[in-house]
Amino acid sequence: MGKKLGKERKTLRQRKPMGPRGRHIPPDKLTVDPNAPKPIVHMIGFGPNGREEERSLDLAQLHQLRSEWPVTWIHMIGLGDGEAIDAIGKEFGLHPLALADVLQTHQRPKVERFDSIVQIVIRIVDDVGSTETEQFSVFVGPGFVVSFEERKGDIFEVVRQRIRDGSVRVCGSGSDFLAYALLDVAVDAFFPVLEAISEELESIEDAIPEAMPLEVSGRLRRVKHQLLGLRRALWPMREVLATLTADESTVIQEGTRAYLRDCQGHCAQLLDIVATNRELATDLVDVQLSVASQRLGEVTKVLTVMATVFIPLTFISSIFGMNFDPDRSPWNMPELRWYWGYPFALGLMAVTAIGLLVYFRRKGWL
Repeated sequence: MGKKLGKERKTLRQRKPMGPRGRHIPPDKLTVDPNAPKPIVHMIGFGPNGREEERSLDLAQLHQLRSEWPVTWIHMIGLGDGEAIDAIGKEFGLHPLALADVLQTHQRPKVERFDSIVQIVIRIVDDVGSTETEQFSVFVGPGFVVSFEERKGDIFEVVRQRIRDGSVRVCGSGSDFLAYALLDVAVDAFFPVLEAISEELESIEDAIPEAMPLEVSGRLRRVKHQLLGLRRALWPMREVLATLTADESTVIQEGTRAYLRDCQGHCAQLLDIVATNRELATDLVDVQLSVASQRLGEVTKVLTVMATVFIPLTFISSIFGMNFDPDRSPWNMPELRWYWGYPFALGLMAVTAIGLLVYFRRKGWL
């Protein structure tokens, strides 16, 4: 319990940036994690008539993209450059508190409105098939989308490829539809992860009768931990999508809300899969304990039978091992002077043991 509380206090200290001499940094000040990776920036301007793409943060080029194309998308991977993030924020008029939330990567998934700009914060998988999650922040405004990804492992290349291919649906729509496309990819990226977990649970189920109990327990604990992390990411994401679906601002168009509702349905489906897998993992724990108890019962039965067989043998050997002198009395174990006394004792032990085993077999105890 003490270790758990200590860990929670440490996490809280990490989430509250401190300045010199332990002073709290203002909530709207950009505080960059020194361990954060340096950013990779993708800039794309597009519309129904074409598209233009840049792979560096050039403010002059950014101004040109915004002036020439109906929609501009800036995507930053890595949060290790506070000056670049601040420059992007000033260019698009992003609120300082919202930018500070981008760098504080333990935010609860949420939707915030700042005038004509909507901020969306969710958690996504690091990469396709990964169970690790990271924070993903999106700003949607008139004619632009600005997104920040915490670490390298870009799952949004598929959206950029759609723009390069001139997808009518993406290129012919506004910034709100681009934001939906990013959210849809983020939600769908959880399906391969849960599929891999389902396969792992099937593998564990098959291995329970033969594998070592400690190995199975370790695999089950790891799977349950992964499912808990995924549930923590998906449950608030469904709330975020519900909020966007019911949003009445001009940023999210009515036509896009229908797609968001579909995305919300996918998120609910993922949560159902998570719940099913958690129940299966719990059932497998019970099965594993039952198998372990059965194995222990088998071992106990064998040991009990062995002990039961050897008890009468010990009794016989103890009788023949008593130190009575036959010279003192003819009743003091006269068989000690018998020519066949020793073979008789061994034979009596063998017949007793075999007889007991046959009896146990007929009674169904073996």
